[in-house]
Amino acid sequence: MEDRYQMAFSRLEDIASQFYEQLEKGKIPEMKIATRSKNNIKFNKRSGVWKLGNSKSTRSAKKMSGAVMILRTLYMLDFIREMIDTDRSSTLREMYYISEGWDKAKFGDQSESDRLAEDMEIVSDCLREDFKLRPEEDGARIIGDIVVEEKTRKGDLRKLNCRDDVGDSGYTIPYNVEKDKVNFSKVNVDFIIAIETGGMFDRLVENGFDEEANALLVHLKGQPARSTRRLIKRLNEEKGLPVVVFTDGDPWSFRIFASIAYGAINSAHLSELLAIPSAEYVGITASDIMNYDLPTDKLSQTDREALKQELEDPRFNTRFWKNEIETMLAINKKAEQQALAKYGLEYVTEVYLPEKLGELGII
Repeated sequence: MEDRYQMAFSRLEDIASQFYEQLEKGKIPEMKIATRSKNNIKFNKRSGVWKLGNSKSTRSAKKMSGAVMILRTLYMLDFIREMIDTDRSSTLREMYYISEGWDKAKFGDQSESDRLAEDMEIVSDCLREDFKLRPEEDGARIIGDIVVEEKTRKGDLRKLNCRDDVGDSGYTIPYNVEKDKVNFSKVNVDFIIAIETGGMFDRLVENGFDEEANALLVHLKGQPARSTRRLIKRLNEEKGLPVVVFTDGDPWSFRIFASIAYGAINSAHLSELLAIPSAEYVGITASDIMNYDLPTDKLSQTDREALKQELEDPRFNTRFWKNEIETMLAINKKAEQQALAKYGLEYVTEVYLPEKLGELGII
């Protein structure tokens, strides 16, 4: 076993030991978990990210629901221990189905098992990758002049230039991008542009924006996977690359930016590993809709409610975001980043992005 897995193994044993000690002392088993909600995230001045606060909830076997959750926890701990011990891994989906064999403890749906995996991260201070758990979805793509070093299945080192050695689809980010698996031996780009949609990623690739602007293009695939956020974070932190985020202009896209720059609420316990406080927004705004006269759609009621929630979200408590959110509510319109094609396929790379990036001093 590698050191990171040994550490995870030890901390999982500590959780099980706490339950055993409580029972040995005649106490009803319980476990305290940090509450994950926007009311329990606090800004950490030292790291510049939003992290979980001090509010905690208690899971106690006093009630049947609490007893079931503790039983599920023990089953999951044993499942993870077995994977680490045998050097196997599981997708989060497989873990959900594994519970079908857990007597009186199977999950009702995958959201329950995913949430418990996050709980294990919080109480152990480890990553789910340290537990040999991986997501189901394919990785996002990157294109740009950097050389990635990654270990093959046989443990050999492979080097790949993410511009010259890949096709138009780019290099696919693996689920585990920690230093024992992935490193960067050459980084010849000036900044990272993280792009929400596959259509816009492909447009920038076809227009040669990675070479023209000397940028690393990253396809976020909507709300980005942890591995994508972690890779961007590592390049920003280790190589000093500025990060800009290019999304649609709607409340859900604003949240994509928030997860990258400020940290997501559900993974606030990992904000220092994932969030990039210096990230800048170059996506579509309400001001852009008016200034560029973009094609739009009317906000749905769900959109409006989401925007109102963002006005109460501490991560959006800045003059820029309040102005843009209030303006979007006022004009009652949203727009996709591909709406820029109104002015031609080259417009986004010849006019829009150069203007936005120029204002930020990126290019």
